Formats: sequence, structure tokens, C-alpha cells
Amino acid sequence: MEKFISYPISIIYYLFFIACLLIFHPIQWICLNIFGYQAHKKSVDYLNFCLVKCTNLLGTTYKFENKDSIPKNVPIIFVANHQSLYDIVAIIWFLRRFHAKFVSKKELGKGVPSVSFNLRHGGSVLIDRKDPKQAISMIGQLSKYIEKNKRSAVIFPEGTRSKTGEPKKFAESGLKMLCKYAPSAYIVPITINNSWKMVKFGSFPMGLGNKLQFIIHEAIAVKDFPFEELMIKTENAVTQSIKV
Repeated sequence: MEKFISYPISIIYYLFFIACLLIFHPIQWICLNIFGYQAHKKSVDYLNFCLVKCTNLLGTTYKFENKDSIPKNVPIIFVANHQSLYDIVAIIWFLRRFHAKFVSKKELGKGVPSVSFNLRHGGSVLIDRKDPKQAISMIGQLSKYIEKNKRSAVIFPEGTRSKTGEPKKFAESGLKMLCKYAPSAYIVPITINNSWKMVKFGSFPMGLGNKLQFIIHEAIAVKDFPFEELMIKTENAVTQSIKV
């Protein structure tokens, strides 16, 4: 029944979603090329605010727990499980004060209005998952960037989205490189629940009435532990709160 009801609602949703991407693409270009980084960052924030509001048409709600516990004025490495595109939209808007930058696959760097432009010009990095050397080099650049500017990187160590919410084994290499070149950073584990239900039928129709939950766990100072222990602490923090 949900799937049947969702067809007309999903059409309306996608009309608004695509309109936001098309409208904000030239806005981003103007903000970046005329007014610089801060204006571009604001345009990306409000793009994602609009995308969040679009999902409200589907009955989607968002809850961020413990947001005030995130350290301020230091580099942050957000580490989360990955369930759908809506993980990214929510993190950009609700954690906007931290200037989140992403480790994304290179395929997203072209062809998607607004999204590709932001990934190429907003401070995120695009990696070739078939070329480990290139990927490690780009992640190293991002790590140095957040260390210098006291901003944040977001990494999904599962490497791909979970279609059922069941967590996959975390890969170490990306997080290890982020820690190496951002020694003053804090790792902030985030557990994401119910985001996969947005796309449980595939890209169309959309899931309805989902309550997305983002649990922000206690920050871990990179300098306080050897990497192997950081990895265990981070993965355990994320996965132990996943609801399948």
C-alpha cells in the first residue's frame, strides 16, 4: 500500500528536488566566482535546506542527537555508516557550522547539477576507487585542508551504501590518512538510522514517513590513541547503535 500511495507523491517530490538542483547551480557559480568561498558555502547550505524541505513532502523527519557535544574550533573527522544520499543532505544542513567536506567517488564530479559543482569547487575530494594511490593522495589533501582551516571532513568507511541498514566492515585506509595529516583533529562517530528506508523501493517511488536519526557520539582526540585503537573505538561507536 505504501508503495502504491508513494507514486504520485514521489513525482511531486522529484519535481521540487530537481528544481532545487537546477535553480541553485547558477546561484553557486555566481556566489563562488563573484563573492568567494563564504558566499558559495552559504548557497550550498541553503540548497541542502531546500532539499531537506523537499523530503518533508514524503513525511520524512530528521533528529540529530548530541549535536552540542561536537568540539568547536578544531578540525573534525565525522565518521558515519552510509545508507543513502539523504545522509549527505542532512549532514550538510544540520551540521553546517562545521563546513563539512566529503570524500566522494569521482563519478559524482560531473553530470549532476549543483551537486557536481559543489564537489568540484567546495573543498571536497573526488577519488577513483580503482586507483588506490590517487585516492590516498586526495584524502591526504583533504586532511591537510581541515587541519589548516579547522573545518571538517566526512568519511563513510563502509565504502558503499547499505541497502538494508546492516553495517558493512569499515575500511581503514581513508580514515588512517585523515588522521595522519590532521593530528589535532577529533573523530566524531555518527550513527545513521532509517535513511535506507527512503530508497527501499529503489530510486522510485520513495519511501514515506521515515524518521531519520543521527546519533552523534563522544568525540575522540586523534592524538590520544594509536590508530588501531582509534579504528576499533570509532567502528564500535557507530555500529553498536545501528537499528536494523
